[in-house]
Amino acid sequence: SPPLLGLLPGRFSVFPLFFLALLLGFASLLWLQLSCAGEGPLPGGGGGQSRGGPRQPCPPQAPRPPPAPPEDEPSWGPHRLALLVPFRERFEELLTFVPYMHRFLSKKRIRHHIFVLNQVDHFRFNRASLINVGFLESGNDTDYIAMHDVDLLPLNEQLDYSFPEAGPFHVASPELHPLYHYKTYVGGILLLTKQHYEMCNGMSNRFWGWGREDDEFYRRIKGAGLQVRRPSGITTGYETFQHLHDPAWRKRDQKRIAAQKQEQFKVDREGGLNNVRYRIESRTALNVAGAPCTVLNILLDCDTSETPWCTFG
Repeated sequence: SPPLLGLLPGRFSVFPLFFLALLLGFASLLWLQLSCAGEGPLPGGGGGQSRGGPRQPCPPQAPRPPPAPPEDEPSWGPHRLALLVPFRERFEELLTFVPYMHRFLSKKRIRHHIFVLNQVDHFRFNRASLINVGFLESGNDTDYIAMHDVDLLPLNEQLDYSFPEAGPFHVASPELHPLYHYKTYVGGILLLTKQHYEMCNGMSNRFWGWGREDDEFYRRIKGAGLQVRRPSGITTGYETFQHLHDPAWRKRDQKRIAAQKQEQFKVDREGGLNNVRYRIESRTALNVAGAPCTVLNILLDCDTSETPWCTFG
């Protein structure tokens, strides 16, 4: 039998063997570190003399990204963005999204805070209501918002995330979004000042399940006398964003229940910020790969006499 196995007793568990392999691996890495190129003689040399031939170069280390400059520098500007991310059970995308967007915005000197709006009730997903809640819970230290899908990453650094003083700014415009190309589309990533969002009374709370809440919000924007602006001079086309969503793995809830199919095309003239019903179950500060964010665990409420399609029945 091999010499190492001869040192072991006749009956042994896998744990001592695993520990021995781990110890040998650590010793090998330590020897490599001591014997590769660096200052001083090789281990075991006498009188400052090096044994054997010249040292081998150490394996290259992956470069660390440069630290973001502090936000108190004047170059960051006076405004602060609340990045509102409606969310439910898409942790793989979230682990990519939070550090990526933190680096992207920091590089552009955009003061920001990421809010993960995690719906933890048993109703169907309601993106619009979550954004309303995020707006109300984002605090007074932010003065504009980004309604941002968790599965959409901006690849072009020329995209503008700055304060949209002139009106709503649709970052993921139809000529750039990889999937949705109709001219009234305002989903994906939309920036608004908090004043403009209040002028629209936020988004309708009647949209349970996937789709149509953005189209209704476009009508609210127009009704408030606001003009949607979009990026110019972006030449990367449909390669401007990376879309992380895998429809085979994450199927969208497109079911239409009761009168939902007819109601989804109507304008909600009463509901929005003024009547969103919710409770914050918990608020947790997290750090994802060095990127800070706040997770709001949100319990939405539903009046089933008004919107019976909030449940699957």
